[in-house]
Amino acid sequence: MAEPIKAEIFGSLPGGDVVEAFDLKGPAGLSARVITLGGIVTHLRAPDRRGDAADVVLGFNNLAGYLAPHPYFGAIAGRVAGRISQGRFQLDGREYSLACNDPPNHLHGGDRGFDKRLWNSEPLDRADGAASLRLSRLSADGEEGYPGNLRVSVIYTVTAANELVIETEATTDRPTPVNLTHHSYFNLAGEGSCSVESHQLQVFAGSYAPADAASGLTGRREPVTDNDLRTPKRLGDVIPNLRGRHGDLYFIDRAAPAGLVDVARLVDPASGRAMTVRSTETCVQFYTGVGLDGTLVGKSGRKYGPFAGLCLECEGFPDGVNRPELGNIVLRPGEVSRHTTVYAFSTL
Repeated sequence: MAEPIKAEIFGSLPGGDVVEAFDLKGPAGLSARVITLGGIVTHLRAPDRRGDAADVVLGFNNLAGYLAPHPYFGAIAGRVAGRISQGRFQLDGREYSLACNDPPNHLHGGDRGFDKRLWNSEPLDRADGAASLRLSRLSADGEEGYPGNLRVSVIYTVTAANELVIETEATTDRPTPVNLTHHSYFNLAGEGSCSVESHQLQVFAGSYAPADAASGLTGRREPVTDNDLRTPKRLGDVIPNLRGRHGDLYFIDRAAPAGLVDVARLVDPASGRAMTVRSTETCVQFYTGVGLDGTLVGKSGRKYGPFAGLCLECEGFPDGVNRPELGNIVLRPGEVSRHTTVYAFSTL
């Protein structure tokens, strides 16, 4: 029988609302801490080949760090994760304008996306005893310029197989674009320890979506070239060949249109930690962490410089409301959007 999941006070927002923290512990050594602000995973501890656990995601020890500007550490990004070109879209004959918070584009839900919102919490009792937490909220009609009252939930579960499972569900009363993702920055050597350039990465994708100089998607699908990661490669060898050393949005290889498939595999040879990513989503955004510039100090007291952590954001095609032929992300009344992403940890 798993230990009951209890809420702890992580801090209070300026208006007085309390931010709770929940610890999800698995019997095989994986554990996660999740807070109700932004659905943020603040800590994720995974064992190495000797059985020693280390925190493998970037972030902060206190609420103040998450209230200050930061690059979406560990958060749920939405209502639409990624960039909507020019911050506008047409839906059923009506044009909508969104905040261009990453000029000239709209990024990760706007000025106050899901990452900056307080979520309701509910620990869950599962038949298998796994530690599980549901976060939910109502994104009201007009929030950040989006149409429709969107009810959304995210379930975090830590399993006996050392998996962090993230399940999302959303319904709406008006047509609206929906594209959620989890935005942890991973470093399998341990956060704050070194750059991820010595990690090996494999991404199961033969095509990608080219981006322009402002990281806006150009609306094309092309075969991978210098960004081909279908065989494992050392990141230090790959990063110089990537556009702006940033990383790309890949279309996940799929034999069937639905179900969990392998998306990526990340390995740290030094610690022996490995992480396999599986998802029901159609795309994955690989981000190298090039924008980290040493101004943020993390949980270990060390500065996060370039490539201190990388992201593997499983999602739909972010600009799908404008380019449905590349992946329609419009949710309509009576429909339910459900997706699952699994971060599975093992050792070499």
